[in-house]
Amino acid sequence: MVIVAALFIHLGREQEFEQFETAAESIMRRHGGRLERRVGFSSSANPDPPHEVHILTFPDEASFAGYRADADLQALAELRTRAIRHTTIWIGSDLGSFIGNW
Repeated sequence: MVIVAALFIHLGREQEFEQFETAAESIMRRHGGRLERRVGFSSSANPDPPHEVHILTFPDEASFAGYRADADLQALAELRTRAIRHTTIWIGSDLGSFIGNW
C-alpha cells in the first residue's frame, strides 16, 4: 500500500518536527514501512502549503495498522502535537510506471 501524507507544521517547530519524524520513521521500519520520498515546499508557492509531503509504503493494511497502534509511536503523541498542526493522508496502491506513446 502507498500512503501520501501532507504535513502542516506549527511555525517555528521545525526542530520538534524533525525529532518526531526521525523517531516515527524508525518505528515505521519495524512494521515494514518505508519513507520513500520527502518533498518540501516553499511558502511563496502557495498561501498555506504543507511543510512536507511524504510518500510512504507498507506491505499491507495490517502493517500500517500495527505501526499506528505501536506503543512507542503513541508515546510520541505530545511531541507530534507540538510540531504538527494538521496532516492530510491519502491511501492508495502502486499502479507501476505509465508506459505510453508520448
